[in-house]
Amino acid sequence: MAEFDRPTIAARAGTAAAIDEGLRSYMLRVYNYMGIGLAVTGLVAYFFNQWVMSSEAVFNAVYGSPLMWVIALSPLAFVLVLSFGIQKMSVGAAQLTFWAFATVMGLSLSSIFAVYTDASIAKVFFITAATFGAMSLWGYTTKRDLTGMGNFLFMGLIGLIIAMVVNIFLASTMLEFAISAVGVLIFVGLTAYDTQKIKESYHESFGAEALAKGAIMGALRLYLDFINLFMMLLRLFGNRE
Repeated sequence: MAEFDRPTIAARAGTAAAIDEGLRSYMLRVYNYMGIGLAVTGLVAYFFNQWVMSSEAVFNAVYGSPLMWVIALSPLAFVLVLSFGIQKMSVGAAQLTFWAFATVMGLSLSSIFAVYTDASIAKVFFITAATFGAMSLWGYTTKRDLTGMGNFLFMGLIGLIIAMVVNIFLASTMLEFAISAVGVLIFVGLTAYDTQKIKESYHESFGAEALAKGAIMGALRLYLDFINLFMMLLRLFGNRE
């Protein structure tokens, strides 16, 4: 029996190794999309702000007109298109939509360079990167099922959004501080949860096209976690101009 068992064991080991290598490649693709997306967003935000601040006429045209709301809400439109329409898209179209999203997000976030100092933005970015990296690594390596934690965090996220809407009218600095502090905890947890779910999605996807689209959606989820964590930390620790 031992002679017959050896090929079976070897085959299983080979399959496991192939799956592990495929998973690493898949996760690397996810992080590459996310990283390049963040770079695009940062560059667009910085240079768009430089252009807007170079002229009072340009500033008024952008922030003194309905164009301001178009810029602010455009990223949401791209998120919805990807979330609900990616299965009908080609991989190339999904990629272009993701890069377009990263670009308009840069336009939307450009105002932070007018509000906060460059040094504090850089400081908070590195704090965010370190925190995100640690939690994503934990989400990838932990054996604990984070589904329950994820459900709780999504409930907290809904409450956070409601509080943010309410504070638009109240303009309370104390509530803004509380929102930012709770937001940090929520997006730290969501980083680990989303990483685990992206890892699991690899085993549920079949075919090169499904994996390619899964990597784009995974990158979108982690990108949003990173950006929201960054903005919450910036509100807490950013130095204003």
